[in-house]
Amino acid sequence: MKEIGEYLREERRKNSVSINEASEDLDINPSLLEAIEEGNSKAFKDIFELKDIVRSYAKYLGLNVEEVLDEFNDFIFEKTSKISLDDIRKVKSEEKTNRVTSPYTKIKHTRYDIAPIVLLVSVLLFISLVVYLVLKVATKEPTVSKELLGGEVVYELTK
Repeated sequence: MKEIGEYLREERRKNSVSINEASEDLDINPSLLEAIEEGNSKAFKDIFELKDIVRSYAKYLGLNVEEVLDEFNDFIFEKTSKISLDDIRKVKSEEKTNRVTSPYTKIKHTRYDIAPIVLLVSVLLFISLVVYLVLKVATKEPTVSKELLGGEVVYELTK
């Protein structure tokens, strides 16, 4: 990070720009720009904030942003690749045991999700109803109706 900071400082001076001027133009605290130029990455909340400011600063100075970010990514990889897997596992296990939960935020684990069961039962009932109605209409017993036409009884067989 120190090399990137020195490169940015050198380019800023070549362009005859003061820290305060760059700070005002970029709307970034001058102490953060100084921290970058000194290679102090600990002055930032997180690595993403640092990367964003380095990107803005490089663009402001008219540098090839991709090259500067490649250097920055190499720095980050070098720094993070030294963390052992055991340390990562340890931190993850500590995160799980140190979590604060309340009855309102606690995730409740259910054994079965009831929505698919209700849907399946509803569909089966609907299909059963349709089949029943179709069979009822198809097997309807013929009925005999009786009418009086002019003194004569007429029987009609209907289905």
